Amino acid sequence: MDLGRSLFEIFLMFLAAKVVGEVFHRLRQPAVVGEIIVGIAIGPHVLGWITDPNDLLAELGVIFLLFSVGLQTQVSDLVRVGKTAAWVAVLGVVLPFGLGLALMKGLGSELHVALFMGTAMVATSVGITARVLADLRKTELTSSRVILGAAVIDDVLGLIVLAIVTGMAQRSISGLSIVLIVGQALAFTAFVAWVGTHVARRFSVHLDKLRLRNPGLVVSVAVCLGLSAAAAYVGLAAIIGAFLAGMVFAETREEYQLHEKVEPIYDLFVPLFFVITGTHVNLPVLLAPPVLWLGIWVTLLAIVGKLVGCGLAAWGLGRRDALIVGIGMAPRGEVGIVVALVGLQQKIITPDLYAVVVLMSVVTTLFAPPLLRWLLGGRER
Repeated sequence: MDLGRSLFEIFLMFLAAKVVGEVFHRLRQPAVVGEIIVGIAIGPHVLGWITDPNDLLAELGVIFLLFSVGLQTQVSDLVRVGKTAAWVAVLGVVLPFGLGLALMKGLGSELHVALFMGTAMVATSVGITARVLADLRKTELTSSRVILGAAVIDDVLGLIVLAIVTGMAQRSISGLSIVLIVGQALAFTAFVAWVGTHVARRFSVHLDKLRLRNPGLVVSVAVCLGLSAAAAYVGLAAIIGAFLAGMVFAETREEYQLHEKVEPIYDLFVPLFFVITGTHVNLPVLLAPPVLWLGIWVTLLAIVGKLVGCGLAAWGLGRRDALIVGIGMAPRGEVGIVVALVGLQQKIITPDLYAVVVLMSVVTTLFAPPLLRWLLGGRER
């Protein structure tokens, strides 16, 4: 694609995101819902105005989204909800996986296909929930911190399950490879969360000695991108590195007004992420009756699995907060689609089952924001 066409598509996606965001704000609905819907409409499978969505822009969008959320979340905040977040993550993995496996085996699928469909139902896309919480300025709530903490653990557990199931399908899994995956994920998360925070506290006071403009912003964004790349290198989602980078600088956010300075970057890239997520949805395939019916069942079980599993684990927070946690963990978003793409590329699932997972990912993504907004009872910024 030539440069002119690429720039035009970026302009079109940005303009569409802002226009539909204004409309949805006036309707008192989360802007993220409108951004995904307009992405579906202008994408290559419907109107065809966007022919080649730029996935790098989407990745930058979700990275800066989680970095911004991390800036509002100190390590001590997550430690206080650590036990609850761990149980939310574990039950939020086990129950959806079991429901997906049971459904597909009940329909006569082969074991490796059923296992993979269960794995696709495990994924949680914290980006969608984080956007709603950030827009409503509710990231400081206990339930919000449980969701964010559980999402980090959920990503590690999901990575392990995906590696095991893919290896079983290819008959290439070993005990050593599982240990290496678990060790890398845990070591990376612990190192950044604890060591990084202490380093930031000690050396952030020296940032003013740099001759750069906005030294706090420059250094924090550099660390954000570096840790995102490092997370991807060790096999985690890049957004985990971005979130941890935000937490590292959360201790210095007031001194350098980092959250306010990151907002213009957020406003540029984050809406593009949700529009591009929508452009990947192949609406005609999703509406084929066999795919649609299976997709409805898979979607219902995916929602119930997270609501019940995560909600029960968070029950000690109170009924309302438990419901917020269950709904907040329900979106599969781009994470579910990426997992399905792995299965399709490895020939573990068919294109029809890929479409089913896409439908489940899209519906769970659209389902959560309005309910969260209603439960949290806030106004978007």
